[in-house]
Amino acid sequence: VQLQASGGGLVQAGGSLRLSCVASGLTFSYTGMGWFRQAPGRERDLVAAISWGGTRTFYAVSVKGRFTISRDNSKNTLYLQMNSLKPEDTAGYYCAAAPGIFYPTEHEKYTHWGQGTLVTVSS
Repeated sequence: VQLQASGGGLVQAGGSLRLSCVASGLTFSYTGMGWFRQAPGRERDLVAAISWGGTRTFYAVSVKGRFTISRDNSKNTLYLQMNSLKPEDTAGYYCAAAPGIFYPTEHEKYTHWGQGTLVTVSS
């Protein structure tokens, strides 16, 4: 299984970024997917999750209304649209996969991780 994340970078507060994660080596359409983030010295937290067909989505309270998770099963790709970015959103962002799990909202459900992409939001 490989998860290749991209799209991170440096942006000013209030700006937007779109992260992408291309998956291979798994049956993507039957894999629950999520985005996590980890800031220096902090734990890795679930930011957003999405079910197999995208009918169900989960967001952490801190990003609800600003971030949107989506997926394109025809392209084996997961997305995270991040709007109204704040300095506290600065972190490494990781896509993760939970094969066979319909709607994974618990950290322990995820068994495969991408390498991460860094998002830095300046004030």
